[in-house]
Amino acid sequence: MNENKKVWSLTYGGKEVSIETGRMAKQADGSVLVNCEGTQVLVTVCSARQVKDGQDFFPLLVEYTEKFYAAGKFLGGFRKREGRPTDQETLNARLIDRPLRPLFPEGYMFDTVVSCTVLSYNPEGGDPEVLAGLGASAALTISDIPFNGPIGTCKVGRIGGEFILNPTQAQWEESDMEIAVAASSDAILMVEGEADIVPEDQVLAAIWFAHDNIKEYVTLMNKVREEAGKPKREFVSAAANETMVNKITADYAADARACISTVDKMERQAAIRALEAKVKEAMAADPAAFGLTEDDSFGKEAYKGVDELMYNMMRADILNEEKRIGGRKLDEVRAIETETSVLATPHGSSLFTRGETQVMAAVTIGGSSGEQMSDRIVGINYDKFYLHYNFPPYSVGEARGVRGVGRRELGHGNLAERGVKAVMPEDFPYTTRVVCEVLESNGSSSMGSVCSASMALMDAGVPLKAPVAGIAMGLITEGDRFKVLTDILGDEDHLGDMDFKVAGTTEGVTAIQMDIKITGLTREIVEKAMGQARDGRLHILGEMAKTISSERAEFKDGVPRIETTKIPTDKIGALIGPGGKNIKQTQEDFGVTMEVEEDGTVKVLGTDTQVLKDCISFINLQINGPEVGSVYDAKVVTLKEYGAFVDIVPGVSGLVHVSEISDDRVNDVGEYLAEGDTVKVKVIEVDRMGRLKLSCKAVEPIKKKS
Repeated sequence: MNENKKVWSLTYGGKEVSIETGRMAKQADGSVLVNCEGTQVLVTVCSARQVKDGQDFFPLLVEYTEKFYAAGKFLGGFRKREGRPTDQETLNARLIDRPLRPLFPEGYMFDTVVSCTVLSYNPEGGDPEVLAGLGASAALTISDIPFNGPIGTCKVGRIGGEFILNPTQAQWEESDMEIAVAASSDAILMVEGEADIVPEDQVLAAIWFAHDNIKEYVTLMNKVREEAGKPKREFVSAAANETMVNKITADYAADARACISTVDKMERQAAIRALEAKVKEAMAADPAAFGLTEDDSFGKEAYKGVDELMYNMMRADILNEEKRIGGRKLDEVRAIETETSVLATPHGSSLFTRGETQVMAAVTIGGSSGEQMSDRIVGINYDKFYLHYNFPPYSVGEARGVRGVGRRELGHGNLAERGVKAVMPEDFPYTTRVVCEVLESNGSSSMGSVCSASMALMDAGVPLKAPVAGIAMGLITEGDRFKVLTDILGDEDHLGDMDFKVAGTTEGVTAIQMDIKITGLTREIVEKAMGQARDGRLHILGEMAKTISSERAEFKDGVPRIETTKIPTDKIGALIGPGGKNIKQTQEDFGVTMEVEEDGTVKVLGTDTQVLKDCISFINLQINGPEVGSVYDAKVVTLKEYGAFVDIVPGVSGLVHVSEISDDRVNDVGEYLAEGDTVKVKVIEVDRMGRLKLSCKAVEPIKKKS
């Protein structure tokens, strides 16, 4: 028995969650095994003891890894070894990272890695994503790494109007919201989630429900820290160079004021760069006046000093005078321009411009071959709707190439997808892909993507439940004073304390994400931001409605149409045929694509509506058989002395008796018909054995060949 092993537990969401330390990964700075009814997540944290030369930001890395052995599964595909993180693993890592980051001391620049590994997974047990977040807080709390915790995390669902903490996989299927929350004992740190058009007051109630439960976990963590926590390593934040700050403030306040008063983003950035160069030159001429030495990097110090001056000036303007960059009111949304059908070939497209943020969306509609498959320990999933977000460097005027999709793009795209997914029609038979291209960026391109995607989908003819829009809110705080900003700029995000994004319709919220740079938000601030976001969202929806407010009546030319029918499951084999022969021939004959689902649903995709209907009729005939009295085109297959066997469709054959070929007396069938001929036949009888008796002369008597 391991004498160093210690275990603490609590009931969390109706399930017992235990935190164990002292048994696994003991060489890490902090290590815990979080267990909940068969789901086990190992979380470790390590922080370097030395700072890299020139390091000027906090290099925190959070990793979340799902091991397939945890669920007793093999990976799909050729490679059977876990490799680079999947999109969902990356999104989970971001979810854990965001509330932790502001809780490290200012100026902490040591490489720090939090590793969360799912070792065991029980679908009816704990949610590994939640357990990983709980474990990250626990590992940091007991480690010697400076950390202003502990915090707790959870997810909230709602079934039948009742909130549920950390639902199981089965329960999520019935829930109309999924809200993830991270918080300390007295403040909210992070919110992210989606909802099926749920009113703001219910989303807020879910957040408070989460916080009330999180407090119990934080109480346990304080106990764990007392009983097993290591003494924190010494770290003293570098004191601000007051001489430099005072000097720059005194000498360059007028220059900074001119920068802040510049409305155009690119001109403002150019003015700030010019100010930094001016300060750098002055520093080089007289370092001592700025509290510097000859060995300091004047470029870095000039950047830090000017940034501090801009930070203080902008925040003071907002808190004391309610004056924003460019003179906007606190609750004012920038000018909006909207267009649809901006691209010729795509099935739907739009261009949404809000101030200096511009997003173009393109929609592609198709069949199940376009579905996005994801293979995780929770199971294989096929998404019929998905959204991709691209943020090319030129959108912010940067001269660099694109090197794949980064964590930021995945996160922004996921948020936009969640914002739009809730308004997609449930019975829409198509697979739908939306791609959002950020062409210009100056604040909340993810919410611009929600707006642009909504318009492009309506332009494509997708019958959305309602148009959806999104907006980003900012925050400036000082002590008990605070101001909430509507539709923040990039600079307001950089210099502010919060990025709070809300997407929704006129009736409620579809997605929410909140990140902060301070140690938490009060309920008053969150409620104020939510209400102000709703007002901004309604304004944007009104501007979008001037261009498009509902789906176009018909798909554009070239967009595939779908016709469906359903056949008995025991007839699927007959439709497909040996080796797929029948279905391949049908697709070739009609120039369509066919998809057959396990429940017998048959989808036929093509661009000509009449051809689709003809194909459906053909399928129904092939499966259900012909009706007595109906007339069909048939192909002569075999000649006999007593008549001709013909195929109405592959697999449906009948006999045209010699007496039913012509009005003449037929002595030799070959004088009237040949194999391969196409003739019209009428069904005159289906006997009790299912055999068809057909007639040519009842429709159009066959003439003797010359």
